[in-house]
Amino acid sequence: MQVARHYEDAFHRDCAALNIRPADHYPRASESVDQMITLITTLLERGHAYLGGEGSVFFDAQSCPDYGALSGNRLDQLKPGYRYEGGVDPAKRFHADWALWKHASETRTQLVWDTPWGRGFPGWHTECSAMSLDLLGEVIDIHTGGIDLRFPHHEDERAQSNGVTGTEVVQHWIHGEHLLFEGRKMSKSSGNVVLVSDVAERGLDPLALRLAFLQHRHRQQMNLTWEVLTSADSTITRWRTKVAAWAQSPSAAMPQDARHRFEEAVSDDLDLPRALQVVREVEKDNTLSEGARMEFFLFVDRILGLDLARDIGKVVEEIPVPSEVTTLVAARAAAREARDWAASDELRDAISALGWSVRDTADGQEVEQA
Repeated sequence: MQVARHYEDAFHRDCAALNIRPADHYPRASESVDQMITLITTLLERGHAYLGGEGSVFFDAQSCPDYGALSGNRLDQLKPGYRYEGGVDPAKRFHADWALWKHASETRTQLVWDTPWGRGFPGWHTECSAMSLDLLGEVIDIHTGGIDLRFPHHEDERAQSNGVTGTEVVQHWIHGEHLLFEGRKMSKSSGNVVLVSDVAERGLDPLALRLAFLQHRHRQQMNLTWEVLTSADSTITRWRTKVAAWAQSPSAAMPQDARHRFEEAVSDDLDLPRALQVVREVEKDNTLSEGARMEFFLFVDRILGLDLARDIGKVVEEIPVPSEVTTLVAARAAAREARDWAASDELRDAISALGWSVRDTADGQEVEQA
């Protein structure tokens, strides 16, 4: 339990750092066994489960006619696993069935509970159906998770929940693709495990991680890098500075066309990269008043959650860029367009010698005092 609480606390700290609003409930499986017993009892009564001997209970996969709707896996094509010397667990009627409740051997003394079927512990999928049905009811709008959970975990969870209610419980399943870091899967063996706290220790705003995720489609594999995080951090700083500066001007109605295009992108399977492109267009549109742009940025931040109003009220001092620096920046842009990297580096050094720095971003060159 101490180990569980340690990581539970770390999870809540990371959620707060990423500006994720707290949920109404954070149920613990170890405290929801009564709900699991109720769920299993109902599945037994409705013919979706059976006793497997020695106090174990199994879900009857063949009792779910549309099993595989999430993953595309068909029961008649699934091959049995080989975790037992004889092949399939002999307590199962069918190799694709799974344990709702497992009998605990005499050597297991912790995290075991007494049930009508004997002393044991829940199967991997049981707790999710029991807790979600208990707290959210029989209609759940959105169920999220990583793509690695689609099968068998979510497939089995769907069968359990639907078996209890007799209806389709989850309306939309949203699966996020795998995340790579610097081109590799995160693992302790690779030594590339990165924590939210590591981002802050590098001097980056943890919300740079949030923006980096928002810039990528959730259904596509993402390769996160320190370069991407540094660029995202710069973008957030720039947006906060501009929002603070725009707030000095009278408020004005936000551009409705931009608002509609932003909402349309978000509503299209969470196409946040397209939504962010609208944000960048409004940022650069000097035909809009500063008050209108401020209102638009504050509106979209209700969804983006990047805390863009953080610097409003602070004194914003913008030092004009000298004309000689502007000329060098324009020349460097031309050199980069021509792929003359040597000239580009020389111009960067010339800009640095004048006390200014230039940084390349997805939106072009950014200049600031060194």
